[in-house]
Amino acid sequence: MDILKNTQAMGKRIYEDLEKINFIRTSTSAEETRAANIIREELAKAGLQAEIEEFMVETADIEKVSLNALGKDWEVQGYRRSGSTPEEGLTAKFAYVQQGTEVDLYDKKGMIVMVNSGKLNEEVYERMVRYGVAGFLTWNGNVSDVLEQTDLPERELRSWATRYGVIPGGVLRAIDAMELVKGEPETVTFTLVQENVERPSRNVVLKMKGTDDTTENVTFGAHYDSVPFSHGVYDNGAGSVILMELARHYKENPPKRNLTFCWYGSEEVGLLGSKAYVAAHKEELKDVQLMINVDVAGSVLGADWAAITADESLCRFVEYLSKEVGFSTDVTQEVYSSDSVPFANEGVPAINFCRFGRNGGAMIHCRHDVIDYLDYRNLGKTAAFVQEFSDHMVNSVVFPVPRKMPENMVEAVDKYLRKKRVDEK
Repeated sequence: MDILKNTQAMGKRIYEDLEKINFIRTSTSAEETRAANIIREELAKAGLQAEIEEFMVETADIEKVSLNALGKDWEVQGYRRSGSTPEEGLTAKFAYVQQGTEVDLYDKKGMIVMVNSGKLNEEVYERMVRYGVAGFLTWNGNVSDVLEQTDLPERELRSWATRYGVIPGGVLRAIDAMELVKGEPETVTFTLVQENVERPSRNVVLKMKGTDDTTENVTFGAHYDSVPFSHGVYDNGAGSVILMELARHYKENPPKRNLTFCWYGSEEVGLLGSKAYVAAHKEELKDVQLMINVDVAGSVLGADWAAITADESLCRFVEYLSKEVGFSTDVTQEVYSSDSVPFANEGVPAINFCRFGRNGGAMIHCRHDVIDYLDYRNLGKTAAFVQEFSDHMVNSVVFPVPRKMPENMVEAVDKYLRKKRVDEK
């Protein structure tokens, strides 16, 4: 059986759907709402009635941000939800603290520090709070970036950081960070004034009754929001439109089990859509046998991957199925940073299907996540395999995946969600 021979028509439909949401659609924005309505309208054309569920997102409006050092102003963006400096700014000694280790930070009380890009993890942030730094800076991108081809988005402190306290923070481009450090300023003046607010985001939810008399449910998920500056067609417009194709498939081929399809908003700011859905539908989760998530797909240069947060036997099943139907994919048992995590946290087995642009074949979280690097053939191939796998799951006589989260995955989910504070470990 070769499921890949007749995927062109499927891929072309999916690609056409993708073009309809080919625009920037950040958390809580009007464009995110527009995308949610497009998804609902396209489903309605197939006779599928989806609902929109609102949830509130904590964010902040930045009113003023600036950085002055070495006699000049530097382009800087703020960290939302990181608190504010005085209106006139904060002038303090400056230190480049590299990776933010204990040695780097132990004597930096009252200073404004710069930490290396990518190192603002929980341990580093907790140290900055504990040692009393007055403000922090990070940097974005590479020192070789061309100014006209790079963007400098605002960033946001996540809840795992704010539980330690807030420190006003900003982000520079890498080249500016390097020049600032080379200039060795004794002091810098950093200004960040912002107001915390709450705004609505939206999940699109479609429920489909199975033909069997059962409460068992299989839930499908994909997030449809993007990051600033990004059209987010790879991450994750592609997964969203693959889900739309699957919904149409089961409309035409009714499944034995009940199905739920969820298109999540605000994934890019901390999986907030799926967290909100799980919180609002807690009683229903006992019937969910498996969560099937699709996040990133369609890259011309790339490779498929199934990341499984469930019993290892599901890994073996996916490996065997891929060989049976002639679909090349990697399979691993691990936590994948996407909307399957809140389900796994509630004990629901989960699988994530992805097609990564390998070695620069596609890019995420930047202005270069564009449709040019994707094609309908690979969208169709990934969708066909997800559909083949899903058909086995939703129509099995007895559900084949154990409804129990293995201990190693429980530990991995707990670590991912930072359930314990660093100072409690």
